[in-house]
Amino acid sequence: MPTPCELTVDLDALNRNVALAAELAGGRTVLVAVKADAYGHGLVRVASSIQDAGSAQWLGVATVAEAVTLRTAGISLPILKFSVTLREELAAALAASVAFTVADTRGIAELAEAAAEAAVIAEVHLNLDTGMRRIGARPEDAVALARQITDQQWLRFGGIYTHLPVSDTPEGTDFTRQQFRMLAGAARAVEEVAGPVPHIHAANSGAILSHDLQDTTMVRPGIMVYGSRPDPATPVRRAPEAVDRWTSRLSFIKQVRAGETVGYGRTWTASCDTWIGTVAVGYGDGYSRLLSNRGRVLVDGRSAPIVGRVCMDQTMIDLGAEAPSVNVGDEVVLLGRSGSEEITVEELAGLMGTITYEVTCLISPRVPRRYVGGGARSRN
Repeated sequence: MPTPCELTVDLDALNRNVALAAELAGGRTVLVAVKADAYGHGLVRVASSIQDAGSAQWLGVATVAEAVTLRTAGISLPILKFSVTLREELAAALAASVAFTVADTRGIAELAEAAAEAAVIAEVHLNLDTGMRRIGARPEDAVALARQITDQQWLRFGGIYTHLPVSDTPEGTDFTRQQFRMLAGAARAVEEVAGPVPHIHAANSGAILSHDLQDTTMVRPGIMVYGSRPDPATPVRRAPEAVDRWTSRLSFIKQVRAGETVGYGRTWTASCDTWIGTVAVGYGDGYSRLLSNRGRVLVDGRSAPIVGRVCMDQTMIDLGAEAPSVNVGDEVVLLGRSGSEEITVEELAGLMGTITYEVTCLISPRVPRRYVGGGARSRN
């Protein structure tokens, strides 16, 4: 059923961003993070496009349900689950042929027991905490944990990795370099007792865009694949392409008089007679209420400020004092280009006081995704 609000995803641009990550990685294996519904872009459609294009060799998820969804949809690429897996999830994860993240002796023992019961060899990637303090073993424990993994008949040591919390800002350069050195040292020590480790990885988008990747064999791009830098301050050797265009429609146009207020809380007052347009989008669609009285949209190639509070399903904009040349039903651009004007994910993130990742992750499932390029059908 047609709806006024939709997110258009350019799959060709997305795969060019994956190719950019591969180029900057200098031939290293590429694992694309598709967790959180591919950062709001559609898990299955994005993963299918990547697999069909052959632009990456691995995919990364956060939950067992995401992995199961991909396998059910026919995705055969190797999948790494970034988070640790609870005991009750292990059987489903083994059936989905994920590569497991482990970080302690308990996790290794539980996985070995479940793999033996299922008679399935489980690939294991050992996560090291070199400064993120989220999950991971200390680097000095890597050798003992590697021995525990290789001692298990039903486990295969597939990788060792860490995560970089400040690779996206210049002031984080020294810390990030130290993390790379710690990972490399731990990997060398592990290889002395476990033999060659197929995948050594740390580089997220920030590191791929602006760092020497040092002694690693795999990279893990996320936000750059979806067209954004991880932080406005991220220095880039080459910028990724925009992937998204989020649009809605004008649903109503009316004139308000000077002194009249608009919206909940009466937070905006017209300083002169002006025309107000109502747009069919609100925070129920993931268009943040934080954009109230500060964001803007594009109508017919011109910028129009948001006035009053963003409602659950509707948002008001100021079309100006002159009788508008636009009509009910005309397109409104929330994210993307209209004429010579453009609203970027970075702009929205800045106005919302958040990061680019959250902008697209917030876009509600009730907003249809329309896919262009990559042999895509029109809708999910």
